Amino acid sequence: MKKPVMVVGGGIAGIQASTDLADMGIPVFLVESSPSIGGRMAQLDKTFPTNDCSACILAPKVTSCFNHPLVKTFTLSDLIDIKGEAPDFTAVVRQRPRFIDEEMCKGCDDCVNACPIEAKSEFDMGMGNRKAVYKPFAQAVPNKVAIDKKGTSPCKYECPANLDAHGYVSLIGEGRYEDALRVVRRTTPFAGVLGRVCLHPCEQQCSRQYVEDSVSICSLKRFIADVELQNGIKPSVTIDEDVIVKTDKVAIIGAGPAGLNCAYQLALKGYKPTIFEALPVAGGMLKVGIPDYRLDKDVLKGEIELIENMGVEIKVKNRLGTNFILF
Repeated sequence: MKKPVMVVGGGIAGIQASTDLADMGIPVFLVESSPSIGGRMAQLDKTFPTNDCSACILAPKVTSCFNHPLVKTFTLSDLIDIKGEAPDFTAVVRQRPRFIDEEMCKGCDDCVNACPIEAKSEFDMGMGNRKAVYKPFAQAVPNKVAIDKKGTSPCKYECPANLDAHGYVSLIGEGRYEDALRVVRRTTPFAGVLGRVCLHPCEQQCSRQYVEDSVSICSLKRFIADVELQNGIKPSVTIDEDVIVKTDKVAIIGAGPAGLNCAYQLALKGYKPTIFEALPVAGGMLKVGIPDYRLDKDVLKGEIELIENMGVEIKVKNRLGTNFILF
């Protein structure tokens, strides 16, 4: 078997070189830093000197190269180091994640249309915008989207619960209040509660403060929870259909914020936990430690009922060691 060759760069030159080498029976590793191969040629209108359509020429070459049995393509990859001496080299390649399930992605662009986050489009040389989930261009190969992540937003990093503030604030900006609530409820059921009593350390780190003032993240969370109630919608969470119902028994001691949220996360994973609470009411310090003018207890009650409707049983007046013991 012939020794493999590495081609760095998936532009038209790299594609042609890879295809030619593979046609000679030489295995090729094609390394490209962007999410797709094709390089700059797709950005051109015509080719010189024939004045042919550049996309018409590029498309079959990209497809044949990517599907060639002797070409292994690495997109979103960077060549870090080359070790050894000729003709025996070892290359170190780092492949960055797409943050999507490549086997499930069909390239339909539904997620692109649903994404609320915009960024400057590299394909349009910064003259237009693209979504955070994207394909570089319509005929991109592989026909898979990628999510552009540039670290963790400072607001999310500062949040003790690691709530995706950037996500739900962006959705609120587009008027997609139900979707924004779903983002909050991926982490906690207490959108309305936190919107009233949270100390919002996230706002202290908000990047917008360097332009004018921080975004009112806490108030926006309260807003979407209140919109739901004002529309007469009972707070609820739908468990994914593919979640397998678990038969294991789980006991949680204490129906305070931690215990309730623990039960909520377990319910999302298919468990039916039981919470034992010594007090005659659920909610812990949210119920008995925060005055009504600071936290509307009807809001708390509704969000506790949300958890109970997911199959969580709460047994009040049950003190561990007095009313029951665990083995």
